[in-house]
Amino acid sequence: MGGYRHTVTPKQALAFVERHGVVLEGARGPVPSLAEAIAGGSIRGSWWGHPKGNEIFNVTRAVRDSGDILTCRLILQKITFVHRRLWPAVVRMASHLGRAKLAAIRERHTRGGAHEIVTTPYPQWVPKKTHSAADSLTEEDALSQLGDWVTP
Repeated sequence: MGGYRHTVTPKQALAFVERHGVVLEGARGPVPSLAEAIAGGSIRGSWWGHPKGNEIFNVTRAVRDSGDILTCRLILQKITFVHRRLWPAVVRMASHLGRAKLAAIRERHTRGGAHEIVTTPYPQWVPKKTHSAADSLTEEDALSQLGDWVTP
């Protein structure tokens, strides 16, 4: 995914998040960065100044708007995308990960055209099916699904 000549579609970006499960929007950290995947490589400084900055913005906003993605500040307090397939593991490990980090973040447009951040505290955003699936997971199962970035 990425490269200067190749345009990344929202569908491709969602597939990237689904494949990796947990992805940072633009920061560097222990999981992949969607902005760097769209850019086709490492980004020096802010992605806003990158030649593909507009594409990165548009695609990341489409990912944020997906019902299959939890947008939160889970890793390094940076915008983190978590695919729905890992929500049960995240819920199972919520007390370890930090419940405050699991607040869902959404952007809403005001009548005046401004952007407003709306936060839904954990666990208010969690569907009942996800709670049930989380209850059936062991901590070990949840950790293995989440990957090496989680340290027990």
